Amino acid sequence: MARQINHPKLPSTGPEREALREKGQFWTPDWVAEAMVGYVIAGGSNHIFDPAVGAGAFFRAAKTIANEVGERLTLLGTEIYPDVLQQARHNGLSESDLANVQITDFILDPPDGLFKAIVANPPYIRHHRLPNYLKVELKRFSASLLGKSLDGRTGLHVYFLLRALQLLDVDGRLAFIMPADTCEGIFSTALWSWITKNYRLEAVVTFTPEASPFPEVDTNPIIFMIKNTKPDEHFLWAKCTKALTYELKAWALSGFNSKSGDALSIYRRELAEGLSTGFSREPLEAKSNGPILADFASVLRGIATGANEFFFLTVRQATALGITDEFLIPAIGRTRDVSGDELNAETLRTLEVKGRPTLLFSPDNRPIVMFPKTVQEYLKQGEAIGLHKRKLIATRHPWYKMEVRPAPPILFAYLGRRNARFIRNRARVVPLTGFLCVYPHQKSPVFVDKLWQVLRRPETIANLPLVGKSYGAGAIKVEPRALERLILPASVVSEVELHPLTKAEQLQFWYDS
Repeated sequence: MARQINHPKLPSTGPEREALREKGQFWTPDWVAEAMVGYVIAGGSNHIFDPAVGAGAFFRAAKTIANEVGERLTLLGTEIYPDVLQQARHNGLSESDLANVQITDFILDPPDGLFKAIVANPPYIRHHRLPNYLKVELKRFSASLLGKSLDGRTGLHVYFLLRALQLLDVDGRLAFIMPADTCEGIFSTALWSWITKNYRLEAVVTFTPEASPFPEVDTNPIIFMIKNTKPDEHFLWAKCTKALTYELKAWALSGFNSKSGDALSIYRRELAEGLSTGFSREPLEAKSNGPILADFASVLRGIATGANEFFFLTVRQATALGITDEFLIPAIGRTRDVSGDELNAETLRTLEVKGRPTLLFSPDNRPIVMFPKTVQEYLKQGEAIGLHKRKLIATRHPWYKMEVRPAPPILFAYLGRRNARFIRNRARVVPLTGFLCVYPHQKSPVFVDKLWQVLRRPETIANLPLVGKSYGAGAIKVEPRALERLILPASVVSEVELHPLTKAEQLQFWYDS
């Protein structure tokens, strides 16, 4: 999870912000840190261990909690960046507070011994920022622990959790605040299957966007509270709706005996249901009543060009380059280029006037010398600037051969920030990767429009969090296979009189396609 602090305001852009992203460091606010420390020491520990001390948010929280309960706590921890500890000193921690902090790589060179109370906001570093040598070591580590390595797209924060669980003493408690992808990513099934078979998941805390501890960070935070004891078939799931609330801390310190309040709603859930639905999501309950999108359509991602600046052109650029319509396809690239839920010829004309690209340069696989001279010259320009060596483009043969997609009748905004929506594609454009392509199982306009009417209804949109990955400020990212699992409310499907194809008809549809 990205970490954030209350004291100096984090830079939102520029080199300072990028440096923080490289280290995965954004600090935890006090009201959250104190609740997490409250949980881990409620088990009777006389110490806390923080594997990513950073600016010392959990050490400061531990001192506060210790004063409140009249106990003395030993502060233990590790930190890989010694310069970051200077921030902890600025935040009021003394040299004696930091005396037991080891400067080491917690995952690759962990401390000796076990701990009764572990609390952390691990560095949120996504897989594409990790060097290859480290990815190899991390996969080896997860394989030794889980019996198989985690997917290569697993972020560093997940490995922090695994190492911490390995160092958690019998009956010890752990509280980690992490991004929602910890239980939504492709690796999550294997991860949580192993955790819940070996440890007791006691509680999960989620936050509404307005209550987020990290309002300026593009993540959806979740607190996991885990005990090293016999697993249970149930766990507590809480939703925090107000920032800076005392209720979260009181609930943790009480041993989960306090009830729901104005700022904290608490539910008792079955573990099997939580694993199936996802810990970041509310209980499925009645929302499971209905068919799914796959009964009516298939979904593919939009076209990945590998270099939009080269392949995605404005009308003026295409004209100046002398590229004819034979090699151009009407296209849409950004979700914000479509303001509503319909895309038509007028939309494209407006974008053209604004100088926005609306044409996909789509060469086929013929040799360069077989193209018209103007296209040959443009492709040679691409080679001259090294486009053919880019990671994605280099996998194509020849490098300039563009992906092909039929124009989908319905588009879906791939990453929705409080505006996730299905768009009727009346302009018959092909989308780039900012969209998903929805291909109905029937091609008749009546069927397509009925499906679109169901998809655009608020009741349907409300089910997107059940299949999407959640990010900061209410953003939802939905992958193609996940979107196919979107539940369509049965009442809406019935009202619109939308009927799915039979299995035999679906097979015939694919054969005909």
